[in-house]
Amino acid sequence: MTSKFTISRRDFLATTAAVTAMAGVSMPKFAFGADKVVKIGFLAPLTGEVSAWGKPGLDGCKIWADWVNADGGVKIGDEAYKVEFVAYDDEYDPSKARTGAVKLIKEDDVKFVMMLGGDPWPGAAPIADKEEMLFSTLLPSDLSPETELLVAPCEVHPIYNVTGVEWLAENKPELKTAVVCAQDDSLGKPSVATYLAAFEAAGIEVLDEPIFFDPATTDFAPLMSKMLALKPDIICLDTCYADYVHPLVEQAFQQGFKGQMISCTADFYEKLVEKTSKEFMEGFIFQFPDFDDPAMNAEHVNFNKPNDFYNEYVKRYGKGEWSAVSWEYASIMDLWADAAGRAGTTEPVKVLEAMKVGGTGRQAFGEAKWWGKELFGIDNALVGEWPVVAIKDGKAKIQDFKSIPAWWDKHSDLMIKHMKALNQMYYQRG
Repeated sequence: MTSKFTISRRDFLATTAAVTAMAGVSMPKFAFGADKVVKIGFLAPLTGEVSAWGKPGLDGCKIWADWVNADGGVKIGDEAYKVEFVAYDDEYDPSKARTGAVKLIKEDDVKFVMMLGGDPWPGAAPIADKEEMLFSTLLPSDLSPETELLVAPCEVHPIYNVTGVEWLAENKPELKTAVVCAQDDSLGKPSVATYLAAFEAAGIEVLDEPIFFDPATTDFAPLMSKMLALKPDIICLDTCYADYVHPLVEQAFQQGFKGQMISCTADFYEKLVEKTSKEFMEGFIFQFPDFDDPAMNAEHVNFNKPNDFYNEYVKRYGKGEWSAVSWEYASIMDLWADAAGRAGTTEPVKVLEAMKVGGTGRQAFGEAKWWGKELFGIDNALVGEWPVVAIKDGKAKIQDFKSIPAWWDKHSDLMIKHMKALNQMYYQRG
């Protein structure tokens, strides 16, 4: 985290129990204006099949706010502000996202809105433009030259998926063929294009066309049977939702697959281990670490006290509830708080200018650059290194941090080719 609060976990645990009293009697670093509050909008799916990428993020933000507020709040100009999150469940629906954006901005007076992005973003986009409000997305594929106030400062989906394939090719060169499936939507298609480019760059043959299944699918046995009939070395589950990854993995296990699996996420993977076995899940590749991983303490990692954050998350919400997004919105808040502090204002355009000054930023996994013009038409994605994670003996372990820009410098033509083929370039999207 870029916010340099210094409270230790022991201090935090002690003070959290008496946080109300603390505002009045403790000795904060700077004068705490108890009535000074800055509200942040959280507009994401909190219910429904995509809620696994919304609700855990809000839970992580609550920890972030408690820590920051207990340490005196965010200093903006000469004032210190408590941070309060105002959530609205968009149910991954564009019309509800539009309603939520209006409410958060007009009624709740938020100064920044964080979204998952994807299908709901077109509903909120006109409001962001009209109200000149700064929004964030976890999906850079939402970016276009028309979205100047939309940034992707943390997750760089789906571009980071190239790092998993690159690592696999370097460490398991005997794997030569793959099959790919994804739900047919705005999350699945650009991710398929990315995996196709990554497999081609790695010299891995993709057998047959990728399978795009209806998001209403509930029986995944026929789909898995179709993929296994091609006898692939690798099954790629693309960016399937957790509700699809789990039954697909179970089907692969039940139908006797013995090869390599790779996926963008493996949310709640402990449950997958329980449903299959440690042996079956051994070596499963995905892109999101547990933050108790010792590798998260590397000097280049910017997320503050990742091990403590993970432990607090598990303490509050339970073991096995950690997901890909548990830390991401909190990481975005680090960038926002740092930029607002340097700008001396919460005014969205000024905060964005401060966020992008110098063309670089402190992304969670290291120094990164504002990037994306060739792919998204605008340099509003913060891109740098990303971890490759594998399940080892039933536990997620970081295998390496690999550079997305370095891959792009060598293979950008492949990415653009496959994005064009699936109509996913910014000028092709409707």
